[in-house]
Amino acid sequence: MVDVIGKARNIQLFWDMLHEMGRRRLLNDNTFLIALKTLAKAREFNKCVEFFRVMNGYGFDYSWETLNKVVESLCGSKLVVEAKFIVFKLKESIGPNGVTYRCLIEGFCDVGDLIEASKIWNLMVDEGFDPDIGAIEKMMETLFKTNRYGEALKVFQMMRVNRMDDLGLSTYRLVIEWMCKRGKIGEAHVVFEEMQKRRIEADNSTLASLVYGLLARGRVRVAYKIVKGIEKPDINVFHGMIKGLLRLRKLREATEVFREMIKKGCEPNMHTYVMLLQGHLGKRGRDRILL
Repeated sequence: MVDVIGKARNIQLFWDMLHEMGRRRLLNDNTFLIALKTLAKAREFNKCVEFFRVMNGYGFDYSWETLNKVVESLCGSKLVVEAKFIVFKLKESIGPNGVTYRCLIEGFCDVGDLIEASKIWNLMVDEGFDPDIGAIEKMMETLFKTNRYGEALKVFQMMRVNRMDDLGLSTYRLVIEWMCKRGKIGEAHVVFEEMQKRRIEADNSTLASLVYGLLARGRVRVAYKIVKGIEKPDINVFHGMIKGLLRLRKLREATEVFREMIKKGCEPNMHTYVMLLQGHLGKRGRDRILL
């Protein structure tokens, strides 16, 4: 019922019904999320904040848990500006914690606002919270995607110096992937060796990045040596091989890898066929895909 009235965008009726539900103590976490998302989408900033205060008056106490669920939900719907407004307006009643700030950082990264993400990051640190790995990786990924490669590596280096024990497979995978995309195979190999020295086992996705990077630089023999050592190659590995071979215009070899992929029981997906069509037909391949 709440969801239906919310979608009708009759805000006054929606607001009155929320009050009635609050008085009857019929609200739960899901109702909170629907209420805040509906009000945020309608740009009812002040009502978003007032909703928390009104519900607190009905006995639904302020809590980090509820706030963070709301912030995460709003950020997931690209409503990060609205989420930030709520957090800052309620700061005296519900002080944000590390989870709150992480959600906001990731939310601003998702909408491409690195300036605002950096401001939240600095505020988080000033208030004594250490950014968790999720927030750090999101910031690094966004820096990589926006061609700020050097800044992303500075964040990685900061982690290596100050929080080495927190570095795990997901961070190494991210850095190696982007180094390989940039053709920095030497740097990627150094990071890979560091990972091995720390006894962090590479997954197929990480190895696939190395394979593609090596093939793209013409180091076919080394790439195949890595593939040979993979016990159970998956679609990531085969895609890395196909993409790298196509970049070298080795069309026959790419097709052979495709056949080997099927022979080993690895099911191709749409991306597999798109790569092969584009590799063999060029622009005509793209046109046929669109048709």
